Amino acid sequence: MTLLTTSAAEANFLSSVRVLHASPSLPELYSSSHNIHRPVRRSSPSHMNTAALSSVDLQQHIYNSLLESRTADVSLHIRGTWEAIYKLHRVVLIQSGFFSSLFTAGFLESSPKLRSNLRGPEEIDVIFDDRNITRAAFEICIARLYGGGPPLYVPPSLIPSTSHPLTPSFSGSPLPSDTPKGNHTASPQLLLSLLATAVYLSIPSMASQAVNCIMNTVGPYTVIPYLNFSIGKAIEARPDHIAEAAVGLENIAQLVTSESRAPSTSCSPLCTSSVKQDPADDLSDKLLDLDVQKEDPAESDEVESEPDDGPVREPHFHYGLLSDKIGEAAACWIARWGADMLIHEEKASRGPELPVTPVPVPAQNVSSRKRADTMFAKPSPSSEPIIPEPRVTPVIWARGGLNSKWVRQILGSDLLFVKGEKERYDMACTVVELRRRQGIDEEEEKDWEILFREGIYYANLLVDDIIAISQHVSPTTGRPFAPLSVLQEAHWNQSLLRCQITTKVNPASSPSSPSSSPPPSREKELGLSITTAEILARLPASNSSPNTVDDKLYHPVGHDSSVRIGDSGGIEGASMDQLFESPTPLANPSTDSKAPIRATTTEADFFGLKSERHTAAGCIASDATGKARWSPYPPFRFAVEFWDIDALKEKSRLHSQTIWYAGSLFNVYVQVIRKKGIQLGVYLHRQSNIDPIPAASAPLSLGRTENIHNRVPSLPLLSASQSSPSMATHYSPSIHPPSRSTTPGSSPPTSSGLTTSFTSSPSSIPATSPPVAPVQPYRDPRPAVAAYFTISCASSTGSSITRFTSVPDVFSVSQSWGWKSSSLRTEHLEVGPDGQPAKPTIPAPRMSSLRATIVLGIV
Repeated sequence: MTLLTTSAAEANFLSSVRVLHASPSLPELYSSSHNIHRPVRRSSPSHMNTAALSSVDLQQHIYNSLLESRTADVSLHIRGTWEAIYKLHRVVLIQSGFFSSLFTAGFLESSPKLRSNLRGPEEIDVIFDDRNITRAAFEICIARLYGGGPPLYVPPSLIPSTSHPLTPSFSGSPLPSDTPKGNHTASPQLLLSLLATAVYLSIPSMASQAVNCIMNTVGPYTVIPYLNFSIGKAIEARPDHIAEAAVGLENIAQLVTSESRAPSTSCSPLCTSSVKQDPADDLSDKLLDLDVQKEDPAESDEVESEPDDGPVREPHFHYGLLSDKIGEAAACWIARWGADMLIHEEKASRGPELPVTPVPVPAQNVSSRKRADTMFAKPSPSSEPIIPEPRVTPVIWARGGLNSKWVRQILGSDLLFVKGEKERYDMACTVVELRRRQGIDEEEEKDWEILFREGIYYANLLVDDIIAISQHVSPTTGRPFAPLSVLQEAHWNQSLLRCQITTKVNPASSPSSPSSSPPPSREKELGLSITTAEILARLPASNSSPNTVDDKLYHPVGHDSSVRIGDSGGIEGASMDQLFESPTPLANPSTDSKAPIRATTTEADFFGLKSERHTAAGCIASDATGKARWSPYPPFRFAVEFWDIDALKEKSRLHSQTIWYAGSLFNVYVQVIRKKGIQLGVYLHRQSNIDPIPAASAPLSLGRTENIHNRVPSLPLLSASQSSPSMATHYSPSIHPPSRSTTPGSSPPTSSGLTTSFTSSPSSIPATSPPVAPVQPYRDPRPAVAAYFTISCASSTGSSITRFTSVPDVFSVSQSWGWKSSSLRTEHLEVGPDGQPAKPTIPAPRMSSLRATIVLGIV
């Protein structure tokens, strides 16, 4: 009966531990007042329930048993990046899935041992072959099982916000934020190690806490370490940090050194007698003689392997969907901020040497010393820089940051925030020359060849730009960046598209006035798209050469979907199975769900950044139904940006720059909608050729008639991009087709009705720049065109992207299609206590803007 009573008490203890020491939320982690290291025993009146007091006392008692290594019934001999012995308690350890399986699933370690307590706890060898598991991370995980451990302190300098989207540490003076006493600094390396350790030990609360912290600290100094971790690279950390103990837990480990390890090979007299008397231990020795056990690959390579001439394979550590989730956030951040960061890298590379990127994290509060300041950058000569000068230049595009394959995919991605195709080409040239100045690498040159052959859509450039690119030569290699044959093919495709557009005329309608009702989409199509079945039918016989067909690239025609990349929802409080649960597949277009679903991405598709374009064989392999539609013409890609949208009045539109594509003018605008709460809409608009070009959104300082000139790589100044993640409804605010959702009552029936384009005064917000009409080589004479499009909206800090895609819609002159969002206000609209948008009194910082990238294709 005594044994049963003790077990029940232990069970009650475990329950109290889980309740009293649930994983703290992220805001609590940032607060130094949150301390779960040592629970405080409070005095209370005698009439209080003594059972409540006993649970606290029991918790403190068992945690003290860890700190003082008392009454342990198991001794873990850890071998990995460090070697130490920990005296612990099975009843606590089995909260971890790893130890629960070890002690209760019929393994040798779960067999009862009839040894005397005088000989100490049973010793079990645990070998961590995962190099990402460090001493501090392991000790924090173990302490959490005991209901204690040091609070994690995430330095404020690593946390981006809407006011500091590039983190406070990016520019300006260093933040005076030393780690509070008793807290453990949650550096990026520690957070990644905590995740690796929690996954290995199967502790879901610790894993979700680590992922939450990682997703909320994606910034210029952490994005590359996080991305490397997500693709399986080992964490880069200094050797002294790998063996560093967790704060407050320095004495729970008995470190094993090379001197103390030697005697352990021959048992002491006590150990010898124990082995002789215990049949289970005798069996253990026989199993050890078989030499079938885990080993550290690093130690094995150092001792036994002989040097050879073969390639050295780096270890690969992947943690399933959790790694993919981190990779998505890092990839989205680079897509939004990559062009901005390149300017600083390019400037730094012109100096004596390329700077490294130490993460500005305060040191542990072991002493009162402040963290050192390293590598201050010179202040910008401009009084109003586009992006504030960083104190330490991040390395993202140069060697030491992204590898060449990632560079190629990002520069060719539809999600990359860059103003237009010419600016994309300029950015690609800048990155490639930055790498070539560090030395020519033949493997990288293969990626650059693919980049300039497939990643730039030259068919969407003006003829003058194509001619200029054909004469553009690399100063490093003396060869053109773009192959002449590719440019010639682009010009040919451009001429074919123009011919098909200008020869299909509908004389009954005028292009200057919108049609009264939208005609069916298929009737307004040019017949440019082709199905997979038609591609298959055009393939030559198997015994003939298919080169002329296979080399041509096809681009997918979009279908209705709303996808969120980099979503961090559903992490808090999830079980280990839920953390590894696959996201829901793309919803059927006929479903009523309007919420963006979480995307399923992996390293293979570069976490959602890889643009989908295939050869004929690829189209057939990706579509078993044969019904998917493809276009032989690349879509038009551009980016837009909006500032101070919280100052926008209802029924007013804030426009982007106007672009020309395939004979029509298009722009994007945002609009505040007050129906069923506050919503923000983002719409693609077909601009009339005879109406005035609307003024484009601009920062307040650029709202005056200043002459602004972009430099290479071009950054969005007067026009750039915007973002909008949320519950979304796809509809046209100017035309009411029956197949779409009902237009809000605040939306006008026509573009020239109640809605007005916003034009600012010289000192008001939101500010606008003088309108600029794009060059129009020719005009599409049709009153209505069919086009598919995608609007990809980045979050305010850039760690997630919501992508809205539409099937081909009919765009009459002055008609718009787009989405309205109810959750965008949490990102870009300040809402007051009354639930209405707060009226800003000062303009937002230049970096605090709404960005989006647009993909537009006619069919």
